[in-house]
This record gives sequence, C-alpha cells and structure tokens, in this order.
Amino acid sequence: MPYLSDASAMRSIVAEYTQATTLWIDTEVAEFNTRNPRLSLIQVLDDPDDMSGDRVYLFDVLHQPQIIAEFIDQIMLNPAIEKVFHNANYDIKFLGNKQAKNITCTLELAKKIPYHILPLPNYQLQTLATTLCNFNHIDKQEQTSDWGRRPLSETQIEYAYLDCIYLAQIHQRLLELQLISNPDPQLEDVAVLSENFTEIEEQWKLLNSEYEHLKERLKRAMEAQNLSESAFYKLSSSNRKVVKVQFLELASLVQNQGISLDFPVTLTQKLQKDLGENLEQLSVDIETSKSLRLLPKKSENEKEEE
Repeated sequence: MPYLSDASAMRSIVAEYTQATTLWIDTEVAEFNTRNPRLSLIQVLDDPDDMSGDRVYLFDVLHQPQIIAEFIDQIMLNPAIEKVFHNANYDIKFLGNKQAKNITCTLELAKKIPYHILPLPNYQLQTLATTLCNFNHIDKQEQTSDWGRRPLSETQIEYAYLDCIYLAQIHQRLLELQLISNPDPQLEDVAVLSENFTEIEEQWKLLNSEYEHLKERLKRAMEAQNLSESAFYKLSSSNRKVVKVQFLELASLVQNQGISLDFPVTLTQKLQKDLGENLEQLSVDIETSKSLRLLPKKSENEKEEE
C-alpha cells in the first residue's frame, strides 16, 4: 500500500495508469459534512487479484490541486480506461463530475441483480464485501474520521487501502452474478421461462393490488389524522406547478422579442396529422425504437368462442 505525497512520484504512477484497462478507485474526503469538502486521498488499485495491498497506491492530494487536475485529465476523462467505484456519483463530484468517462458503479450493478439472486438488506460496501466475498469484521469507524489532519494515522491508511481491495473483489463477484442473472438469450429455455413468469405474474398481481390499496389508505389516514410519521413511514407532501401557454402566443413572443429557443420538439401522431403535407417542409430527425410486449396467449376455448 504505497503512500505517496511527493508530486513527481504521483505523476509517475498516474502516467503508468494511462495504459490500464480497468482501475478500482476510492476517495477520502476532508470536511465531507461541510459546504466546502476537500479531496484528501485518491486510492487506486490496478490488479483485482492483489489481496496484499501492494498494488494499491494512496495519493495524498489534500494540498495538491494540480495532481487532482492531472488525474482527472489523464485518467477520469480517458474513455479507454474503465473506472470502478462504489457509489460513483459521490466520488466523481471531486474527480471530473459529469465529464468523467467510462465509469462503473458497483452500487448500481448490485441494484440490478434480482433480489432472489442477491438477497441483501442494503447495498453498502460493507454488506456486499461480507456477503459476496466473506470479508468479515470490517471496521468502518475510520470512514468518518478526520481526513484533513496530517499525518494520517496507521488505522486511517489501512482503512483507505482495504476499501480498494473490497471494491475489486465485489466487482468481480457482481460480474459473475450478472452472467447468472442475464444469460445468453439465444440459450434460454423459453418454455421454462414462460412457466416461471406466469406463476410469478399471478402472485405479483395479487400482491401489487394489495400493496397499492394499503399504501393509499395509509397516506389518507395519516393526512386525515395530521400525522407526519408513523412507526415505519414518514408522510411528505409537495405541490406540483404546471405552467401552460398557447403555442401561437409563445411563438409570437419569441419572434417579437428575439428570444433564442432552439430545441427539438417531439411531434406527436396528432401533430403530424394536423401538419399534414406541411410536415415535408420541416427538417425532421426520425428516431426509431423497438419495444417488446408480452401478451397473454388465448386458449383454444377462447378462440372457439370468437
């Protein structure tokens, strides 16, 4: 777990990472619960089979914004390198934000695994590491420690490098579960799938009907009794405001005031019919998408009755 604070040493490792295909990355943030959080560490692993921590590099960037900028430019914005995070939306706020390319989030991967294959109470890194990879006795106490202090404690450094190892192992296991939950459609047994789907569909209809009914009753009861929360739920409310205007009035305003409103408008079937031949005078972009629906197959008796 090489700990690096020298700028030239960090630049050298970042240059090596530009040749990688996949990197497993974590961050630690100082003053994370304030309005001005600061990136403290960037932890990077380039070998998922490393369980020793020898391939985990800890970049101390607390007072080195230029290194952060170079890491973003050379690694985060590089579409050829897959960057794996857990809860990536949080980390990339400090590492390129929406400009970051080729990001994989193990939190999102885990959520896409069906519950019957991955039955978990939550998708926290600790839960996934324990359940999927048998990493027991994980201590997350240092997560909320003071990452703005220097020097960092030995326990902080150990915590920082271990998270990368957990992350890589979780990622590998989730990829395996993806193959189980999403096998090759060409090899699927349609008869078995249809039978399973039909059985679950009947149960789902009953449960969903009761679920929606009870949910509405609970909301109305809490509102009527002026309760903001119960033993299990909180009740919140919001007012949605919709602003509508006649199209001709809007078009006239745009033309008279010289307002620039240049964006595509989706032409519904009705609008296309109303425009008629005039549609040919417009430069239109046509997007075609395919949707699949499952419809219940009629029995022989139902066919005979028609």
